[in-house]
Amino acid sequence: MGSASHPGELAVPAVRALSPYIPGKPIAELERELGLHDIIKLASNENPYGPSPGTLAAIRSALAEVQLYPDGSCHALKRTLAAHLGIDAASLSIGNGSNDLLMLLCEAFLTPAHSAICSQYGFAIYPLVIRATGARLIEVPALEPTSPMPYGHDLVAMAAAIRPDTRLVFIANPNNPTGTWVPPADLKRLLLAAPPSTLIVLDEAYVEYGQERGVQDEAQSLGWLREHPNLVLLRTFSKAYGLAGVRVGYGISHPEVAAVLDRMRPAFNVNALAQAGAAAALADQEYMRGNVRRTMAELSRCEAHCRRLGLWTPPSAANFLMVRVGPAAAQVYERLLRAGLIVRPIAGYGLPQFLRISVGTPTHTERLFAALPGALA
Repeated sequence: MGSASHPGELAVPAVRALSPYIPGKPIAELERELGLHDIIKLASNENPYGPSPGTLAAIRSALAEVQLYPDGSCHALKRTLAAHLGIDAASLSIGNGSNDLLMLLCEAFLTPAHSAICSQYGFAIYPLVIRATGARLIEVPALEPTSPMPYGHDLVAMAAAIRPDTRLVFIANPNNPTGTWVPPADLKRLLLAAPPSTLIVLDEAYVEYGQERGVQDEAQSLGWLREHPNLVLLRTFSKAYGLAGVRVGYGISHPEVAAVLDRMRPAFNVNALAQAGAAAALADQEYMRGNVRRTMAELSRCEAHCRRLGLWTPPSAANFLMVRVGPAAAQVYERLLRAGLIVRPIAGYGLPQFLRISVGTPTHTERLFAALPGALA
């Protein structure tokens, strides 16, 4: 039990056992540590082009009423999203980033009597939010490095791992940190195999990039919702729309699931600036699609450059690459830091020989190309 000198021990055992999620190093922190300037951050899969001018104008306009609480139910944003997606607004849940919705799903559907499934090398938040509830985590081994989708999700094994007490299965598509994806036919087979007592949570944070690469169709998974009431889709404005700093994501599900999440969410969980910016961002699809095209063109350049340097990467349908730099990955990371480039070490994912590198602008790419040979030496 806890004591006056150890009040942290008062927390429930499942929470005490957690290791916190560590995000990519901020630019300001590297400036303080090394006294560097002109730093490029390629660590957090952010959109280097930022939001559209119309989106920024909407956010600035919302500042005029920042003394007021935001719309607690996100009515205007839900209406805009519903019209954009061609769905009923009752199927929408709005979160403070899609991570907010991951937590709500676990809090709503898991107890210590339940289990939840995710894939090895899947997004690090999944095990964290599952374990926080005291539920049993079932981590399914990823596909072998020699498979056509190396380090990707093994959906056959994930389907076989579902137990009577399994309430949630988390699948990131495309996946972070590997960049790999799951073909639609394989996802459909999993949906058909899953019992109605198990929610399949399809995390599509990078779906716009997957569509640009021709391996994904944003409308297809929406169509599955009509046939599979146990499907939950998660999407975000943080990536392709360039709104990571204001935090807004959304879930699409059966209205009964959406109603459960609505009962669980904190009051005013999405701020007024985020709501205004997200609604405006949806109205400027041409701007977003242009940035996605530019990003995926830079991804192709980065893949080709890695091959020229003898570096291996799994295929990626997202705005980043997972690059195998070898046993000295930690040293390569540090050398890149000293060159003013922040990338992401992923030893915490069980991938100590890899770095995850976000795709930046062409100028960022040239800086990366110039620094890599020296960092690898």
